[in-house]
Amino acid sequence: MEKENFQDFILSKGLRTTKKRNEIFDEVLKTEGHFDPDELYMRLKQKGSKVSRASVYRTIPLLVEIGLIEEVERVDKHAHYERVSVESHHDHMICMKCGRVIEFYSPTLEMLQDELCLRENFTKVRHSLEIYGVCNKCK
Repeated sequence: MEKENFQDFILSKGLRTTKKRNEIFDEVLKTEGHFDPDELYMRLKQKGSKVSRASVYRTIPLLVEIGLIEEVERVDKHAHYERVSVESHHDHMICMKCGRVIEFYSPTLEMLQDELCLRENFTKVRHSLEIYGVCNKCK
């Protein structure tokens, strides 16, 4: 179903559904945790794919736009991504020294966000919270 939605989305943008885009899509679906476009490219190349680095970089924004992945920005401004999952939502603490990303979930924060949306008559679709600081190892 996700692949069909992706292909329909690609067509709606006036683009073609290509083998390379489908390979990128399939590899992202197999990916757990954070990844960057270069890691994704290298994994595809190791599997014998003919996909180009440019194709990976052009496809990533499309995957973000359809809500399959979201960007997790590191301190060095090198973008990392992860799959969006309603069932396993989490937020991030990012170390400004080493770039370490700590995932966490807080029911209290989630409840507070829901209360704020209710108070403002705002319909939440999804959210991303990033807290920047210094991890215990870097203190």
